[in-house]
Amino acid sequence: MLGAAGVLSGTAVSADGTPIAYDRYGSGPAVVLVAGAMMERAHPTMAGLAEALAPWFTVFSYDRRGRGGSGDIAPYAVEREVEDLAAVIAAAGGSAKVFGGSSGAALALEAATRLPGVTELALWEPPYHVDDSAPPLPDDFAEQLAALVAAGRRDTVVERFMVEAAEVPAEAVAGMRAEPFWAAAEATAHTLAYEAAVMGPGNALPAARLAGIDRPALVLNGEDSPAWMRRAGAAVAAALPGAVHRVLEEQTHAVTVEALAPELLEFFVRG
Repeated sequence: MLGAAGVLSGTAVSADGTPIAYDRYGSGPAVVLVAGAMMERAHPTMAGLAEALAPWFTVFSYDRRGRGGSGDIAPYAVEREVEDLAAVIAAAGGSAKVFGGSSGAALALEAATRLPGVTELALWEPPYHVDDSAPPLPDDFAEQLAALVAAGRRDTVVERFMVEAAEVPAEAVAGMRAEPFWAAAEATAHTLAYEAAVMGPGNALPAARLAGIDRPALVLNGEDSPAWMRRAGAAVAAALPGAVHRVLEEQTHAVTVEALAPELLEFFVRG
């Protein structure tokens, strides 16, 4: 389906039969965008990034399993999300440069250990915990969130993820409950358990697995992001053979398209 401004919407079918909805922008070498927690392909950052790269690339921005227009066949496993990304890469022609943001960066890294079709990696602040300054998370955080979803306590799932994983002050989260977006956040609360599963027990850095990724990689952090996130970015870059680590001035974890797009363009064009 051809949408606004020449955006083509389509569906890839994952290995387990789950439909994965995507938007395709532009023309040129393929780039696939992997969103982080609580983001869909229509999110202003994801859509804006796709539009910014479209003059040079064919950009695929997709809804991860359980969100937006994509399906969610049970049971969940991180391997299924890798297969989802593989299906989008297949729709892109079989190989693609991949960008992942936050926990989406961790998914992109996991995919790169399994999928030869991932040719290059650009990563925004993969939130691994590499020292004691990171927020402590229980090793069974994913299981705890999944149990809360099963009990119908979706609001608690969103609150816990925001406070414990995203470091949003509890009082700020309490104020968010009255905002229009809260209902949408609750609707996709089950995917927050998926995010925790992608990050792994305690968000520990899988350095040995990353060492086997031999593709060009760019790891980006924000100058004004928490220090533990910057240290995590440096650690990821150190674990990836030949990766480049850069810190963007005046950027927080909620990076702007204007700051991010030029970095990705330079890296992907050079590659």
